[in-house]
Amino acid sequence: MNDEMDDELFDFDGAAEDDQTDGASGYEHLRIAVDKGQAATRVDKFLTDKVANVTRNKVQQAIDNGQVKINGSNTKANYKIKPGDVITVVLEMEPRETEVLPEKLDLDIVHEDDHLLVVNKPAGMVVHPAYGNWTGTLVNGLVYHFSQLPEMPGNSGRPGLVHRIDKDTSGLLVIAKSEQAMTGLAKQFFDHSIERTYIALVWGEPQEDAGTIDAHVGRSARDRKVMDVFPEGDQGKNAVTHWKVLKRLRYVSLVQCNLETGRTHQIRAHMKYLGHPLFNDAVYGGDKIRKGTQFSKYKAFVNNCFKLLPRQALHAKSLGFSHPISQDFLQFTSNLPEDMQSVLERWENYVNFEG
Repeated sequence: MNDEMDDELFDFDGAAEDDQTDGASGYEHLRIAVDKGQAATRVDKFLTDKVANVTRNKVQQAIDNGQVKINGSNTKANYKIKPGDVITVVLEMEPRETEVLPEKLDLDIVHEDDHLLVVNKPAGMVVHPAYGNWTGTLVNGLVYHFSQLPEMPGNSGRPGLVHRIDKDTSGLLVIAKSEQAMTGLAKQFFDHSIERTYIALVWGEPQEDAGTIDAHVGRSARDRKVMDVFPEGDQGKNAVTHWKVLKRLRYVSLVQCNLETGRTHQIRAHMKYLGHPLFNDAVYGGDKIRKGTQFSKYKAFVNNCFKLLPRQALHAKSLGFSHPISQDFLQFTSNLPEDMQSVLERWENYVNFEG
C-alpha cells in the first residue's frame, strides 16, 4: 500500500485525541490548561505531579531545552503557574514494545461476520494503545475477542483498525478481521466512498440551515494537539465537511455532519472555524458559555449540562460501506448516548419553558 493511502487512513476526524505521540520522532506532545482553582506552583513540580511516569529531572531538562512553553513562550523551572495558563510540553518517550495485551472488555458489537465487525465505542474509551494508555483500549478488547487481527503496514500495535475516533467521541467504528477486508475497507476510505454521519451539539445558531466547509485542516504551529483551519489552502490537508441544522435551541443547535474527507479533529476544527464550537469541547473553546444570557440561573443551567456531558458533544451516529467481500452495501446506525440525549432534552426544556 502506498504512503499516501496509509497517511489518509489514519488521519480521520477524531484520530484518537489520546494519541499524543509522534511515532516517527518518539516524542509525546501534551497540552495542559491550568484549572481555575490551581494554587501557585513551580511549573517543574506541577508537571512532575501531573504527567505519568516522568521525573522532575526530565521535566527540568525539557524546560532547559525549550520543550515546555507557557502560553506559547519559553519558561523557567521556577515559574509559578497561574489559573488559565496553557502549558505545552514535548517529552521524549521511553521505548515501548508494540505488543498489545488482550483484555476482556465489554464491547458493544453491532455487527460481526467472518471478515469484519462494527462496534459502538463509548465515550471515554481510547481506540488504541499509546503513551499513557497502554491498557483498557478498544484494541486491547479486540485482541482478546479475536485470536488474530490484520495490521496496516507501518501501523504496528493497532490491529484491525482502518479508522479511529477520539477518546471522548462516541459511536461506530468498522474493524477488519481479515487481510482481504482490511484492503477493501482501506480502499473505500481512500476513495472517500464510506458514508459517515456525525451528530454534534454546537454553540449558537448557524445563519444558514445547511452548508459545506471546504478548508484545509492541519496541526497548529503553537500546539500540536490542536488543529487549525487554513482556508487559503496554503497549509494542512484538504478537508470537506457537509453540515445541516437538525434542531435550533436558541443558544445551541443540534447539527448533522457528513464527512467527505477525514482529517484529525476535522468536525471539531471546522465547526469552530464556522463560529460554532462543539458544546463542552475544551480543546476548541466550547467548554465556556459562548451564547446566552448573563443571568446566574442560566449559568448554573449550562454548568450543570457540562457536568452531565463532561466531553465534546460529538457522536458517530451512522456508518455505510460496501462489504469488502460480498460487495453488499451495509448501513449501521446508533442512538445518541445517554449523556448527549440527557443534555439535549434539558436544552429543549429550557428553551420551551425557561428561556
